[in-house]
Amino acid sequence: MVVAWHRPTRAVIHTKAITENVKNEVDRLPKGKELFAVVKANGYGHGAIQTAEAAVAGGASGFCVSNLDEGIELREAGFTQPILVLNMVPIDALTLAVAHDLSITVGNQEWLNEAAEFLSDRGINHPLSLHLKVDTGMGRIGFTTPKDAVSAVTFIQHSSVLHWEGIYTHFSTADQADDTYWKLQQKRFIEMIDAMPELPRYIHVSNSATALWHDEPIGNMIRFGVAMYGLNPSGHALAETYPLQPALELVSELIQVKQLAKGEGIGYGKTYTTSEAEWIGTIPIGYADGWLRKMQGFSVLVEGNFCEIVGRVCMDQIMVRLPHEFSIGTKVTLIGKNHGQEVTMQAVADHIDTIHYEVACVLGTRIPREYQD
Repeated sequence: MVVAWHRPTRAVIHTKAITENVKNEVDRLPKGKELFAVVKANGYGHGAIQTAEAAVAGGASGFCVSNLDEGIELREAGFTQPILVLNMVPIDALTLAVAHDLSITVGNQEWLNEAAEFLSDRGINHPLSLHLKVDTGMGRIGFTTPKDAVSAVTFIQHSSVLHWEGIYTHFSTADQADDTYWKLQQKRFIEMIDAMPELPRYIHVSNSATALWHDEPIGNMIRFGVAMYGLNPSGHALAETYPLQPALELVSELIQVKQLAKGEGIGYGKTYTTSEAEWIGTIPIGYADGWLRKMQGFSVLVEGNFCEIVGRVCMDQIMVRLPHEFSIGTKVTLIGKNHGQEVTMQAVADHIDTIHYEVACVLGTRIPREYQD
């Protein structure tokens, strides 16, 4: 999708906030523990390259991505730090992983067997680095028993085309007040570690939530994700252990302002009717930009006034009820601060019954990202 530079809607990314969030966490880490910045999904919608640069400035020593192409993007941008792909990749793409020095997750023996055969047949002269994923309770990819995990490690160690670089798991309830299940997952991971004949370079269990709320002594690396962007991983469940600085603002302008008489319908389906003479403003953003139809009834900020979205969200535009006439071109804040008031990404998520991770990731690619600081 083309980036719509020639309209006033923008996502403004404050890279200094990302740097500060990373630095604050790095400063809390025990000596010898590293921080890998999670920049998957285009940096949670913030821009992978720019957020990676900001994270390095804050002390990040490596990166985590979701797929091979995201890792290659970082390499082609000049990043030389370690990069871990948090997933298994297609076997026929493994030569690309080796060529770009990307570490890959392995979660089952079948994939491991195919990977070894494929790479051996191609006579590679540099082994593929692997991180063993242990499923301690997420139910996604990963080895579930110490026996199978040890067998996989033994297989890797006897292969000339594979290198065991790391082992990790992912906690599913680290962002909740009840830590019962978290403790069970921790216990299972410790059992896995205790069963290993030796340990690899990286051992990591901490995501953002674990890093913020759990004194986790296991491992020497954390995967710092949503908190890097200034967002509380738990939503409302737990208070932040230190202030996080939101990095993203979503702004636009009024492109039409008019007064409609009482009884006029607004938008598709006439889901809103003016109850009196009302000032209606139009803003160029819609569900094609990730500002979903469920946003009807939410409010944006215009000169510090909370202005309700009235009528259905259109593909490219929304209409808001204004308290009085404003000039065309007046700034509108959809996420962020405006004249002492604020709309948070969490508030957007609450309105559409989701999490702020999703809000950030679904902001469309046609919204330009502008970087400050």
